[in-house]
Amino acid sequence: MESDENKNAGKALATDDEVSGDEKAGGRFYSHSRQGSATDDKDEEESGNIELGPQYSLRDQLEKDKDDESLRKWKEQLLGSVDMNAVGETLEPEVKMLSLTIKTNGRDDIVLPVPESGKPVDPWFTLKEGSQYRLVFTFRVSHNIVSGLKYTNTVWRRGLRVDSTKEMIGTFSPREEAYTHEMPEETTPSGSFVKGTYTAKSKLLDDDKKCHLEINYTFSIRKDWH
Repeated sequence: MESDENKNAGKALATDDEVSGDEKAGGRFYSHSRQGSATDDKDEEESGNIELGPQYSLRDQLEKDKDDESLRKWKEQLLGSVDMNAVGETLEPEVKMLSLTIKTNGRDDIVLPVPESGKPVDPWFTLKEGSQYRLVFTFRVSHNIVSGLKYTNTVWRRGLRVDSTKEMIGTFSPREEAYTHEMPEETTPSGSFVKGTYTAKSKLLDDDKKCHLEINYTFSIRKDWH
């Protein structure tokens, strides 16, 4: 439901072959291409042969050389403020999505808890056509620093992909207090053709391609919020 350019929850998005000229004007397109070369392949092959040193948990890294004042300050600058109560012995960070909030002017916030099963009740929420709103994620990071956390969302209507979103959220250190991230404002499309039910899949991924959340849900676009 998010985008980097034209922000409409139900705007047509897919491939150039799947949409008309009018739909392209309201859609968002993402493309990424990279032309490889022999040099690139050689560099990648050589980099794959590099032997890395042993990995340490964040707690071990913070505890190591803690009596060295200059090194301790350097680690604080590098790692930022770390809540030791949220640091575990494991090497892997843990990101738990706590809730999704829909904010719109003139209405109370709609706070949607994220179920452990990853499958909310259908529909999970309803958006009013032509309304402006923002999505706010609330999540907690534990055990270790999570790097390059990003949000992806794909929406389908009647079996066709109509929207795809990628949003970089950032890098976060573990702490007991939850983080919040507010997405850019969107405007729900309006008209008889956009009203109805949509299916969607959202993910939270980090730089290591670890998926911290995968949630499948449905939502509706209607004449009103109910």
